Amino acid sequence: MNIQGKKVTLRALEPGDMEELRNYHNDPVIGNLVGGWSYPISSYQQMQWYERTIADDKNHRFAIHTEEDGFIGISTLTNIDVKNRSAHHGIIIGKKELRGHGYGRDTVMATMKFAFEELQLNRLDGDIAEHNVPSFNLYTEKCGWIEEGRIRRHIYRNNRYYDRVIVGILKEEYEELCKKNNYWNS
Repeated sequence: MNIQGKKVTLRALEPGDMEELRNYHNDPVIGNLVGGWSYPISSYQQMQWYERTIADDKNHRFAIHTEEDGFIGISTLTNIDVKNRSAHHGIIIGKKELRGHGYGRDTVMATMKFAFEELQLNRLDGDIAEHNVPSFNLYTEKCGWIEEGRIRRHIYRNNRYYDRVIVGILKEEYEELCKKNNYWNS
């Protein structure tokens, strides 16, 4: 089952997506913005990751797909905890020229809809490098997430330490956001 947003479709990752995903991962601009450890990876390493990923039911990774541009990025639900009904969410829009066109917002909204309405999760959390202002604004201003704290000087980029900003959203906050902005009915 694909997950349908208003502008994007979230679908299963396919082997044919791996070279483009590897290019995103190896892009120094993207590497500078993500919170995890970033280093160059080979095609072989990317395919090994894919083989491990497709069989993992505690972590879901979706290709972000548009009709016009095809595969443009990845949306994740990781560390899914069925007992506590929570997961971690992340997103990368890999095609720079497509940022700022509403694809990120639609991806986060579609991922939340799937997480809260289909998986019946109660909470999503994420983390953002403090210098990644566009992602912080996407989550907090457009998608209703709340800054819950910071881990000080946790991310090292360009010879400097940055805070890791912890954000989260509860199912009822998502439902209230949908009522307030009428997202799925507009």
